[in-house]
Amino acid sequence: MAARPIEIGSVGMRTARTIEILRTERGLSQRQLAARVTALGHPMSNTALSRIERAQRRCDIDDLAALAQALHVPPFALLEGDTAL
Repeated sequence: MAARPIEIGSVGMRTARTIEILRTERGLSQRQLAARVTALGHPMSNTALSRIERAQRRCDIDDLAALAQALHVPPFALLEGDTAL
């Protein structure tokens, strides 16, 4: 049976884009950000981060909290996008 395609809504798309923007603004590679997230106790590979940023993988609440902490922003900033920063 074929896998069902992942459907990412508008908030998920905005969150993915915001993660990428904040990561690049901070001069971090995907590998570096994934390492920060892992060091905070939430294992994440750079491949998983890449898939989140490209909206090919859902960003669950644990991912969101760890990414926000690693990027030094409140979690809602990732959900709201540029307007929350």
